[in-house]
Amino acid sequence: MSIKFNILKKTQEQNSMARIGLLKTDHGQFETPVFMPVGTQATVKGMLPKEIADLGFSILLCNAYHLFLRPGHHLIDKAGGLHKFMAWDRAILTDSGGFQVFSLGKINKITDEGVAFQSYIDGSRHFINPEKAMEIQMALGSDIAMVFDQCAPYPSTKYETKLAADRTFQWARACMASHHLKSQCLFGIIQGGFFPDIRRENALKFVDLEFPGYALGGLSVGEPKQLMYEILELTTPLLPESKPRYLMGVGAPQSILEGVARGIDMFDCVLPTRNGRNGSLFTLNGKISITNARFKDDLLPIDQTCHCYTCQHFSRAYLRHLYMAGEMLAPILGTIHNLYFMNRLMKEIRKAIIENRFNSFKKQFIDHYLSEGENDQ
Repeated sequence: MSIKFNILKKTQEQNSMARIGLLKTDHGQFETPVFMPVGTQATVKGMLPKEIADLGFSILLCNAYHLFLRPGHHLIDKAGGLHKFMAWDRAILTDSGGFQVFSLGKINKITDEGVAFQSYIDGSRHFINPEKAMEIQMALGSDIAMVFDQCAPYPSTKYETKLAADRTFQWARACMASHHLKSQCLFGIIQGGFFPDIRRENALKFVDLEFPGYALGGLSVGEPKQLMYEILELTTPLLPESKPRYLMGVGAPQSILEGVARGIDMFDCVLPTRNGRNGSLFTLNGKISITNARFKDDLLPIDQTCHCYTCQHFSRAYLRHLYMAGEMLAPILGTIHNLYFMNRLMKEIRKAIIENRFNSFKKQFIDHYLSEGENDQ
């Protein structure tokens, strides 16, 4: 496979699995724990690729389902692959689209063979199976591809959860059999919902397939956060220490810290960028809603400790004015700030691990962030 992952440092603190790794791809390397901004449609909304790189990010997530429907994976392949198509010369991870098929499409039929669904764009009918998912992602040419999986919603019965987990495993085997792009690495996705025995069984079966990396799917789907943390505590110790662990769809700062404490290396979520576009901005004191009337005359930056372009040049009052006026600069500046915040958080996490003070850093950050912020989502 086309990635190399080395553990650089494991915490010496008790009750923590936090660690630092170095993940090398054909399009560069980066340290973990890492947060991946989401560029669903081959773009992080409102941001130039150079701006994303300048903020310190070395890997993005793009979505195979959306790119399959529009503009089509064959066009992207013809253009030289996703990196050239979107002018991003660093690493890319593509989700297989399994989650989107179930959450966005009108399902006609789910069978062991695959999923028939309608496009959310024009209602056209499509069919995706493991082989098709691999065809799409190989055409995209991402550095890391994901197996096609079935995500059971929350809540689901034990029967429904077991069916989805078993199907995901069978599809993973089919994905491995059809995947043949040497420059691309294929990660497995462990399902099992919130039933410990199903999750454990699925994890052990996936480990036997010897994927170069493992993702935990079916979490952060509406369940209480503590329930997600319990599943992480159960599952991550079952996975090989020598391979990266990826918690899919998680981006709230406190959840990232809890994930790192339980041995997670990679995270992605639309939360920071979506919030930035909507005026919900991260600070060390929690999130603020910049359109709140209390910021109308506030000439301070979003966060006085932040050195992003937005905070160095603009006040809360100015940003509120832009959002209230519907100016296109508003979501751009909000996104810049939130992404800077996320990259800064990951840097501070890695520094704390190196200095064997991650536990105290985690407690101090979460206590401050949740006690003073407007909410904890």
